[in-house]
Amino acid sequence: MNGKIRALRWWIIGLVMLGAILNYLTRSTLGVAAPTVLADLHIGPKEYSWITGAFQLGVMLQPLCGYVLDSIGLKLGFALFATAWSLITMAHGFAGNWQVLLGLRGALGAAEGCAQPAGMKAVSTWFPAKERGFAGGFFNIGASMGAVLAPPLVAWSILLWNWRAAFMVAGGLGLVWVVLWLFAYQSPDKHKALSDSERDLIVSGQETHLEDAGARPSMLSLLGRRNFWGIALPRFLADPTWGTLSFWVPLYLTTVRHFDLKQIAMFAWLPFVAADIGCLFGPAVVLFLQKRGVSLIDARRWAFTLGAVLMTGMMFVGRVESPYLAIALLCVGGFAHQTLSVTVITMSSDLFRRNEVATVAGMGGFFGNLGVLIFSLLIGGFVATVGYDPFFVALGVLDLAGAVLLWTLVRDPAIPPAAKPVTVPAL
Repeated sequence: MNGKIRALRWWIIGLVMLGAILNYLTRSTLGVAAPTVLADLHIGPKEYSWITGAFQLGVMLQPLCGYVLDSIGLKLGFALFATAWSLITMAHGFAGNWQVLLGLRGALGAAEGCAQPAGMKAVSTWFPAKERGFAGGFFNIGASMGAVLAPPLVAWSILLWNWRAAFMVAGGLGLVWVVLWLFAYQSPDKHKALSDSERDLIVSGQETHLEDAGARPSMLSLLGRRNFWGIALPRFLADPTWGTLSFWVPLYLTTVRHFDLKQIAMFAWLPFVAADIGCLFGPAVVLFLQKRGVSLIDARRWAFTLGAVLMTGMMFVGRVESPYLAIALLCVGGFAHQTLSVTVITMSSDLFRRNEVATVAGMGGFFGNLGVLIFSLLIGGFVATVGYDPFFVALGVLDLAGAVLLWTLVRDPAIPPAAKPVTVPAL
């Protein structure tokens, strides 16, 4: 074991998770600072929806990010994207009007779209099949943890300096991570600290039908597979929840629940803590069902369905009188969303070859962010006349439709269609 690190794969995914934390911290900074930024730059809700929409348009380039990662490798690709998103975040501090913010948000989205494809590529490369659920859940904690850190960090920066400083701090942290990533990451076949026994565990636990085909992935070919649509369409319906929590809930708490900046710093991060728990709850449900004879794919479908049922609590956020009960319901929504989101995102590593995973994750992210874009523009266009309540109701039911699509479209590649059993969990 000379120079070897025990359980190195978990240290690696921890490093990837740290990158995801900073990715989501930087993208969440504007949402937390929005009340201050909008007042300072005289920006209205409609313009703000265009600004958030620009980010979603940029992040919809995830298929390109995934293709780059599959083509030039995870180490170099992730470092390049992280450097770009850090510098663009810092440039937000120099914005003087909504048009500049719109352009910067579009560029930021294009760079930050790499996070999920990179994470899923790391999961598929470093983990045997039986551990991919928890590894994917652990990595996805970064998304909610970054959003957890944003309210106190941004509020602290604004109160100590100003909103511009908040973007400088967030971007600077990203550059520090890039140095750490370049120093510490290598692929399993090159990492000198990986023991032979752990390498054997990783290799022996990979499904043979998902082995790297040795060719670059074809996006056109992937679009023709029903399993891709079985992932992409549920993500289209699910991801608006995350966009709403990240970009609109701080404004909702300010304008409807009359919270000030200190109250937002105290409460706006709670749904993301609940989301962290959901990241691990989803894989735990999958493991629980697998131990009772349910296949991996069906176990993931049941976990998604459970999350969709829990999401119905979001329908009542706008209807309760107590702002603290509303926050509690938002916490249930964050927990439920990550329960189902990490489940469907991880399925890209269950259904596609390892040289296709980042591309599939990126293409799925395109549809997820398309859903966020449409939903955000609808909020910006209609919130002044209809309020937030209809949008919370919509978030409560969209994932039920996603569960139906997941059960209808996805086929387990390890089981011939004619022999596929119908599995019901024995509780």
